[in-house]
Amino acid sequence: MLFQVSMDVHIPHGADIAQIDALKAQEKARCQELMHKGVWRHIWRVVGAYRNLSIFDVADAGELHELLMSLPLFPFMTIKVVPLCRHPSSVRQDDH
Repeated sequence: MLFQVSMDVHIPHGADIAQIDALKAQEKARCQELMHKGVWRHIWRVVGAYRNLSIFDVADAGELHELLMSLPLFPFMTIKVVPLCRHPSSVRQDDH
């Protein structure tokens, strides 16, 4: 099942920079791990914001929930999820 996920990151003022930098490195590694597994299909940066738009391909909403909670920056995120389904006019066969 495909989901569009918007993740807004809100780092608190006064947060320990070294700790946040470590979390960012862990977040990048986790993202790339999930991309190599095929569950995090796409990620785009939103210009002018600490936000991304991503497409996830997972079995169901429960799997997505667990995956999102596993992200190192999850405690600092506001997340919006939109379930998606294949459009009948799509020429791409992998849109499921």
